Amino acid sequence: MKVYHLYSGGKDSSLSAWILERLGYEVRLVTISFGVLDNWRFAKETAQKLGFEHQVIYLPREILETAAEMAVSDGHPNNAIGFIHERALEAIASMPGVERVSDGTRRDDRVPFLELPKTRSLEDRFNVAYIRPLLGLGYKTIRELTGRLFNVEIKASEELEKADYEVELRYLLREKGIDPLRIFPKRHQQSRVLGWKDV
Repeated sequence: MKVYHLYSGGKDSSLSAWILERLGYEVRLVTISFGVLDNWRFAKETAQKLGFEHQVIYLPREILETAAEMAVSDGHPNNAIGFIHERALEAIASMPGVERVSDGTRRDDRVPFLELPKTRSLEDRFNVAYIRPLLGLGYKTIRELTGRLFNVEIKASEELEKADYEVELRYLLREKGIDPLRIFPKRHQQSRVLGWKDV
């Protein structure tokens, strides 16, 4: 049973992959890129250290452009990140032979997060199962579990080398002469898994 799992190399997507594997799934990690930067390589590096198959899927730059317009118009990144996340799940679900898609969204997430109607729509339109292993877990539990399993680097979003949608969106905003810190939270911290902890 193969599952295609959206992967940034962060602790949430890494913990989800670990859970999926223990549930008996053959996990293929998928990182989304728009070809603006090569930041996908950070997720690939982490995937190799954790022993998972990894691939990069390139989405059209127009999606990123639309997301940037949304972020500027709204004055915050929430709808833009949610928009990219939906397009990413749809891109994976539409690939030939894909029956299961997954991500690392958790109970406490506001963004990205698919509400139940959008979840059902994704499954119905593409005839896939959408699996979210962390949906019942909160931040404290995830921090505890990932602290046991992984060596994790945590830094401010602007400083961390990572492979999530935000990196290319911030880059595109800068390219357009817009300071991302006018739109994104100034003290937002993110994670990148560096490998397994020696247990």
